Amino acid sequence: LFQENGYVHIHTPIITSNDCEGAGELFQIETSNEARESGEKNHFFDVPAFLTVSGQLHLEVMAGAFTHVFTFGPTFRAENSQSRRHLAEFYMVEAELSFTESLQDIMRVMEDLFKTATSTVLSKCPHDVELFHKYIAPAQKKAFLLFPSRLSQRLFFFSFRISYSEAVEILKQASQTFTFKPEWGSDLQTEHEKYLVKHCGEVPLFVINYPYDLKPFYMRDNEDGPQHTVAAVDLLVPGIGELCGGSLREERLPFIESRLQRYLDLRKFGSVPHGGFGMGFERYLQCILGVDNIKDVIPFPRFSHSCLL
Repeated sequence: LFQENGYVHIHTPIITSNDCEGAGELFQIETSNEARESGEKNHFFDVPAFLTVSGQLHLEVMAGAFTHVFTFGPTFRAENSQSRRHLAEFYMVEAELSFTESLQDIMRVMEDLFKTATSTVLSKCPHDVELFHKYIAPAQKKAFLLFPSRLSQRLFFFSFRISYSEAVEILKQASQTFTFKPEWGSDLQTEHEKYLVKHCGEVPLFVINYPYDLKPFYMRDNEDGPQHTVAAVDLLVPGIGELCGGSLREERLPFIESRLQRYLDLRKFGSVPHGGFGMGFERYLQCILGVDNIKDVIPFPRFSHSCLL
């Protein structure tokens, strides 16, 4: 998909000095000497270094030169979770598009990626997919029997789109009791995401325009009110919840001056409207194969309290 549409493949670094997501869930890198002499403040790179949580900031730099870029590689999150959908090391497909001012452009690329990848898997690995659908997730077979015919439909799931505010209202009116009470301004939990997908007919669903205070610094301000939002989008899929997350990026220097100083250098000498997204590859495999636990779709799963071999 990417190569056919003129995207340049960028090998973004695994070692980085930034926390792209701003959540602080990073693995910090130290040399063996640094670990033994922890009292000293000297760093091998002269600054604290971490394993990457995302290649987005590096892609933004390269998108200024090549317009459309993507990367596919390992990412790391020091999230103390042993859930069925989290790993400490996983692979992510990320893309960045320059000269776009519309979330619709981002959603279209997300959808095309999902369609193209799934069509390729179904056509080149039919026996493997059949094995999973027969013994692991029989319910998936019924859904994917319809997939080839839906690929020819221009709006396979692009038409299923709701705002974050609409999602919260749907959850508030639900007869189901949630562990986490849905409130405007709170993040959507996995139970909320799965309910929304079910409510919309067990089809992939875009949720757009999240609260300003809920999302990272780099997302573009919608300048709306009274409920302040940013131009963000999540793609929710059956059985998994969030599969892709993306946004328009804030290219206007005055809007980000108060949010993060180091991001300013990418805008200081000019920028263009742009946006991008990331898709967790292991979650994608869970989605199309019907595998319940993400640890079963990667050969050597890494998660909290487990790093075998």
